Amino acid sequence: MAEDSSRLVAETFALAARHGLHLAGAVTFNETGLDFRVGFATDTAGRRWVLRIPRRDDVRPKIEREARILDFVKQRLPVEVPDWQVRGPDLVAYPMLTDPMALVFDAGTHAVTWNIDQGAEIYVTSLAEVLVALHASPVEEAVAAGIPASSPEEARIKVRQDLERVKQEIGIGRDLEARCRRWLDSDRLWPDFSVLTHGDLYIGHVTAAADARVSGVIDWTEAEISDPSIDFAGHLAAFSPESLERLVAAYELAGGRTWPAMVAHIEERHAASPIKYGIFAISTGNEQNLAAAKAQLGAG
Repeated sequence: MAEDSSRLVAETFALAARHGLHLAGAVTFNETGLDFRVGFATDTAGRRWVLRIPRRDDVRPKIEREARILDFVKQRLPVEVPDWQVRGPDLVAYPMLTDPMALVFDAGTHAVTWNIDQGAEIYVTSLAEVLVALHASPVEEAVAAGIPASSPEEARIKVRQDLERVKQEIGIGRDLEARCRRWLDSDRLWPDFSVLTHGDLYIGHVTAAADARVSGVIDWTEAEISDPSIDFAGHLAAFSPESLERLVAAYELAGGRTWPAMVAHIEERHAASPIKYGIFAISTGNEQNLAAAKAQLGAG
C-alpha cells in the first residue's frame, strides 16, 4: 500500500511538471470524487494547488464543458469559483480557494469533518444569495456560451427516461419506483421554468469562511440549464427538512423565483437521487459502482 501511494505521488509530480507546475513536499488525495481523483499540493513557490485527475477517458470531454461554464459564471457570482490555470485532458489544476471546504469526507475512514457550525444561519442565507445570483443568469447567454439547456418538460422527460433505463439495467425497489412515478406524474409539483443550475450542489462542494458564510463553489462539471430544484436537493443530504424550508424562504426573500409546491418538489427530487447514481454507475460499468447503486435503489 505504501509503495502504491509513493508511486501515485511520483506520477502526480511528473504529471504536474509536464504542464509547467512544479510541486514540492507532500501530495494528499481525496478519493471521493466519482469522475476525478483530487490532489492537494504545494508548488516550489509555496502556493497551494488543487489537482483534478480524470479517472476515466469518458470524463475528458467534460473538462472543456466545465471550462466554458466557469468562464460564464465567474463574473456573475458573489463568491469564488476555481480559476483553472492548468487545463489538459489529463490534468486540471487551480490555486486553492481562500477558505476551506465547509465539510470534508474521508473516503478511507468515512469520517465527516465539519469546518462550520452546522446550525449557523449565515450559511443558509449566504447560500441562498449565491443561488439567486446563479439562477438569475441570462438563459440565452448561457446557451450561447455552450451550456446545455433543457426546457421544463424536457427536464421531466429526462428523469422519466433515466428511471426506465435504471429499472431495466439495474432494477429498482417497488416503493421507490412508485414514489418517483407519483412525483413525475404530478403537474402541481413541477416548475414551469428553467434556470442555470450548478447541477451537483451540496455542502461538500462549498467553501465557507470562519463564520460559516459561503465563500466559494467548486466542481461545476454538471452545470446545465434545467429545473432549479436540482440545486436545492443536495441540501437535504446534510441538513434537516426545516433547514431546507429556511433556505427556500431566504432564496425567495433575496429575489429568487419560487412556486407553491417548491419544497415538496425538492424533497421528491432528493428521494429520487439513487436514479442519478444508477445512471452514473451504468455509464462507468464499474462493478463496485453498480453494486452500490443497486443497494441505493433497493433492487434486491
